[in-house]
Amino acid sequence: MSTQNTPPSPSDPAPVPQQVHYVLAPYSASSEDDEVNLLDLWRMLVSYKWLIFGITLITTVTAVVVAWWMPPVYRAEVTLAPVTPEEGGRLSALAGEFSGIASIAGINMTPGGSSADKAIAVMRSRAFTDAFIKDEKLLPVLFSEVWDVQSSGWKTQGPEDIPTIRKAYDVFDRSVRSITQDKKTGLITLSIEWEDPQLAARWANIMVARLNQHEQQAAISEAEKSLTYLKDQLAKTSVLEMQQSIYRLIEAQTKNIMLASARDQYALSVIDPAVVPETKSKPKRKLIVVIGFAAGLFLAVMIALLVSAIRKLRINAAENLPR
Repeated sequence: MSTQNTPPSPSDPAPVPQQVHYVLAPYSASSEDDEVNLLDLWRMLVSYKWLIFGITLITTVTAVVVAWWMPPVYRAEVTLAPVTPEEGGRLSALAGEFSGIASIAGINMTPGGSSADKAIAVMRSRAFTDAFIKDEKLLPVLFSEVWDVQSSGWKTQGPEDIPTIRKAYDVFDRSVRSITQDKKTGLITLSIEWEDPQLAARWANIMVARLNQHEQQAAISEAEKSLTYLKDQLAKTSVLEMQQSIYRLIEAQTKNIMLASARDQYALSVIDPAVVPETKSKPKRKLIVVIGFAAGLFLAVMIALLVSAIRKLRINAAENLPR
């Protein structure tokens, strides 16, 4: 059975045409606005180019003057290692024979140096630093700007303006000396920064030597006090066993004094002594100039933006005034 397409009869209703709805997407002009804003910003900066150039030039020249005016500072470093009892070798083994007896009387029999933390604390202490400043006569050196070399006196007359040991300690501890310790290796670095490279190296080496001497004398003094106490107790007791124990403690403390006297590097062992530095550590003149240029350029752009904004506000205010 075949089908044939029959034409629509006149009585059939005419087909209704379908309506097509078009939705208009919102137009985004952000890219063009950005281009316009950047173009306006560029035009504004160009219009204030002499202001920007002048401010940048002034700050850059100021940075150059400051960088070349600052005196060069040199850094001398000493690398140190804490002295342990094992470093005493055969002498440590001799003192170890009496460590059990010494513990009965609470007497220290360690022939080695003090701990690293204690050595650093002593080196940073005010008493140790004050003695170093006095012995090395560092007041005129640290405050050379107010020291008269010809008259060997202070230029200032007021007693409140004359530098004191306390002021010298603050300057030395804050700007001259720094002590760091590597927690992994235990190595200690003493750094001295000063304008004279020879003085920087000399101070670093002398400070380490003084520290070892200070700790050595402290250990010997402690052992000698223990000997005095033991000898006094020996004279007071008549018990044979007590006398024998005291004799052994006296012998141990005598050896402890011998062990302390035999080591010049008692607390800290010098791994790498300070040498006279050949290159300065600061100031970083190129870095100062670059920072001055960048800061000046940024300041100049900010001022140009501010001036431009104030100018636009004045123009808008003038246009809105009633005529």
